[in-house]
Amino acid sequence: YHNNMFCLAGIRLAPKEKVEVPVLFMPAEMKIYKAVVVIHVARENGENWPYKVTTGSNTDLIRNVTVAENGETQGIVWIYPINGTPEAPQQKSVMIRCQARQRVEQRVELLLIGVIMPGATALPDAGNSAEVSTDEPSNTTEVTAGSSATLEFLYELQYQSDEIRSQLESLVGMQLVEKEWDTESRIVTLIFNVVFTPSKPMRNEATIIIQCTAGGLWKFPLVFIATEPEVDDVINIEAVGLNKESIVGFKLTSQTG
Repeated sequence: YHNNMFCLAGIRLAPKEKVEVPVLFMPAEMKIYKAVVVIHVARENGENWPYKVTTGSNTDLIRNVTVAENGETQGIVWIYPINGTPEAPQQKSVMIRCQARQRVEQRVELLLIGVIMPGATALPDAGNSAEVSTDEPSNTTEVTAGSSATLEFLYELQYQSDEIRSQLESLVGMQLVEKEWDTESRIVTLIFNVVFTPSKPMRNEATIIIQCTAGGLWKFPLVFIATEPEVDDVINIEAVGLNKESIVGFKLTSQTG
């Protein structure tokens, strides 16, 4: 839909009957689409409702009714604005692999295909660094291109459940380090530095959600894999005799305190 108004006509409803309004969204570009669904109801026999709209009538009602010449209610109108945000097909998963009790930093390049550019002359050079604001709530960060005609992106790392969030949130760090613009192909590349410091073996998933304020939503799955840690030490127990106990002492340190 493209800033159009759609009206349903000729649908007959009995008292307290429901009707579904189908809305089909087929975006051609990664931009915000807006439409309005208008529903108008009137009596089948063409008669008016006896209720008359006056200056003292309910203001919400006045906005939603059509009035006949004699002041009676001729019909009721409902207006539903609709905003459509295109979503890119989900990309292949990016694997972040690290041995437990170790630390890994991995460069992750995410390609945002189909971005609507404000204009070639207004865009920053490919080497310019983005301004990153950390004032957004819930780990959401805003990326703004330093230009009068800016493109802004919001990114956030989302988890499949609260349980996975509790396992991963303190082990994963993500920071935008670079961005690249290609006006001809309409591709924006955001380059992140992802840090993973697992304390024990695991396999969990998360998703980087990126949204452009000009329109468009991209999702990039991440899979975090922590393999078995190295052996801490080899304990040698020397036998003192057949059927006799041998005792070896060793210390255990808890990482969680």
